Amino acid sequence: MSLSKEVTSEWFDELPKCWSAIRIKHGFRLIGSGTTPPTGEARYYDGTVLWVNTSELRENVIFSTEKTLTTEAIEEFTTLRIYHAGTVLFAMYGATIGRVGILGIPATVNQAVCALAEPNRFAPRFAFYGLQASRDILAASSSGGGQPNLNAEKVREHKLPCPDLKSQGAIADYLDHETARLDALVAAKERVLGLLAEKRRALITRAVTRGLDPRAPLRDSGIPWLGEIPAYWEMVPFRWYFRIHSGDFLPSDDVATEADAVRRIKVIGGNGLAGYTDRSNVEGTTVVIGRVGALCGNVHLVEGPAWITDNALLLTSVRSFVPAYLAHVLRELNLNSLANKTAQPLITGSMVADLRGPLPPSDEQRGIVEYITHEVAKIAAVYAATERTIALLKERRAALIAAAVTGRIDVQGAIA
Repeated sequence: MSLSKEVTSEWFDELPKCWSAIRIKHGFRLIGSGTTPPTGEARYYDGTVLWVNTSELRENVIFSTEKTLTTEAIEEFTTLRIYHAGTVLFAMYGATIGRVGILGIPATVNQAVCALAEPNRFAPRFAFYGLQASRDILAASSSGGGQPNLNAEKVREHKLPCPDLKSQGAIADYLDHETARLDALVAAKERVLGLLAEKRRALITRAVTRGLDPRAPLRDSGIPWLGEIPAYWEMVPFRWYFRIHSGDFLPSDDVATEADAVRRIKVIGGNGLAGYTDRSNVEGTTVVIGRVGALCGNVHLVEGPAWITDNALLLTSVRSFVPAYLAHVLRELNLNSLANKTAQPLITGSMVADLRGPLPPSDEQRGIVEYITHEVAKIAAVYAATERTIALLKERRAALIAAAVTGRIDVQGAIA
């Protein structure tokens, strides 16, 4: 295929000689958006009209939506238009900016979705892929900080390659086939990630609650979630085996955002690492529990020296328990479920102290920790390799789309 540099754009340098580059506004007769009816008015919602929001644009064909509108809403709000199947949708606001979809059946949209309808130069599926290929360029032209947005005019002025309609259809057919194949591979790899995460959880749970000897006789622990434990293990109240109390307040002026030559000591808050300081309030290995906030109940094993803030609980004067084993036990207890259900969830030391947990002999605890560390590291290596494969498949998908819609792949006859 012969390429020419006579036609250029911000995101492609050259196109086949017989192609052109045109603005989206010249390729669709109707470019519009929608709105959100007052959410407190029940008569506008749960009707028969599909209503697309940006969270539903996932480079997909849309056949259903989370929310629907009534015909009364369509009649009362002139900005709500029912778009035909084949309309290309583009997200203009927020974290989903640049995501695209294409209607499989008629629907209306909210104000954050740009709808490209009534095509006269573009095959909708070709434009659908062209917008995917140029998403980064469009997103880079957005304005706003925390809530980036594109107005419809920027979308209208955006250029896409434009071969003849027959070529557009062939390219879209090719990409439908190839992206479906790549998407299936990604989905399979993502299922592997889920299985690996499940395997990790099951491995830790079994080791912490049953030990490493599958032949060990068992007895009922007396706790429903825990079930049976080795007969020679103890079930003990935590309050007998450690002291639990809040950490200490640290002025923000004493916290650095990055470690430097002086401030090397970690500051640990309720959600983990919160910065660095030159002071410490714990030494050695310490079990720390988030005390407040949405993630209260998360468990950290901190290697001191460190500063534990008043947003966390720390366990001191620990006896009989190996700290790393105790941390695993506490994670199994799902401490987050203990939190009061207020606007600011909170866990107190007494809530944790009132719980009971399994206590194997110390040498067995250390063996369990070593086993978990070794096996989890193996799972983590496979998990990381699978994530890298997913990233490569997604890069391949993006590169393939970009190459096809700019004419760098001759797709004629590529699909039997």
